[in-house]
This record gives sequence, structure tokens and C-alpha cells, in this order.
Amino acid sequence: MQERYWLMRSEPDDTSIDDLAREPQRLFEWSGVRNYQARNFMRDDMQPGDKVLFWHSSCPAPGMAGIAEVVTLAHPDATQFDSESPYFDLKSTADAPRWVCVDVRFVAKTPLLSPAALRMIPGLESMAVLKRGNRLSITPVTSEEWKIIMEHLG
Repeated sequence: MQERYWLMRSEPDDTSIDDLAREPQRLFEWSGVRNYQARNFMRDDMQPGDKVLFWHSSCPAPGMAGIAEVVTLAHPDATQFDSESPYFDLKSTADAPRWVCVDVRFVAKTPLLSPAALRMIPGLESMAVLKRGNRLSITPVTSEEWKIIMEHLG
């Protein structure tokens, strides 16, 4: 199976690349995704070993802050069953869960690459995260985009 690449957004107040870096062996559940397209990426396409551009969003300095790795296949997101969670879903049941998550693990911190900085790098013009109006928390990254970013980071 071919390795795939992803960009996954997280609000740093919730989970940041620094949180992952503090516990590099810990598996972090990428829970709380409530968009069907993003869920389907996790459920249908993500595989252990896939690499992730870790993106800080909804913060004063948004952008790519590090690299993580998908460690597990998709599994039911426990937050959908927790009535105390902001991600509770009354329509989800243990027999028919609507939402899934994957576990990710820290790989590396990187210098912050803001959207403006990424737009300046030739070859990234079509990157999903840079498209106007794109708000998905998970988007695919092409192998060419991954290669360009890794070369830029040195």
C-alpha cells in the first residue's frame, strides 16, 4: 500500500504540536471531527504509517507547526457517546457509531510555516489548505506537495 500524506488541523489550545512533543511515545486520538468528508478520509483512506502535517488553526499564528504519523486504523470516536462532551452525538450508538478517529504520534516540530509562507513556495499553489474557503480539519497532501515542503524545511 502506498504511503499517503495528510494535513490535520488542531486548535493549539486543545492539542498542539508541543503537547505531542512532550509525550513523543503517547498516541493522541484525533477525536471530535464532525465533518463527513474529513471523517471519510480517516475511515476510508488513512493507514498506519501515513505522515501528517500538523496545522495549528484558530489561533493568533496559524500554520504548519510539525509532523505527526498516523498509528492506528480508524476506530469509533468515544466523544460521540459522552453526554458531557461538546462532540456528543445523540444519534450515535455503540452498534452504529457515526464518527471515527485515528491515533497519531509525534514525529517532529518544524519552524512555523504560515499560510502566507506556504503561498510563497513554488509548487504549493494548489494545496488544499491554501484554497479560499477551505475549512476542512483534514485534507490530503499530494506526495509532490509533501516532497516540496520537506525540501523547504531542509
